[in-house]
Amino acid sequence: MIDEERSDEELSDERRHHDRSRLIVDVRFDGGDATGVASTKDISMGGLYMTTQADMAIGDTLSLRIPLAGRHVIVKGDVVYSNPGHGVGVRFHRLSDEARELMETELPKP
Repeated sequence: MIDEERSDEELSDERRHHDRSRLIVDVRFDGGDATGVASTKDISMGGLYMTTQADMAIGDTLSLRIPLAGRHVIVKGDVVYSNPGHGVGVRFHRLSDEARELMETELPKP
């Protein structure tokens, strides 16, 4: 039986495999029909939410450049949530070992 009283936020949280950390940094993105800079709202080892006015569709693949500890993590990811005019949720593709190590040590603990 489906529990229709649960919020979208609760259901969304169940799909996450990684704890999110609040981190606000400027991320450069390129993909779909959009290129630019957006601010992250939160980030995890599995993805991030970024605020942007850019119009991106669910399924668009983006290349992201995320500044951490004076270095940059470059990852690819897919838009899995879109709130046009406000922001998008991005799920990362497989992280390189270097990106994973940097994120594990530098992301704030939730």
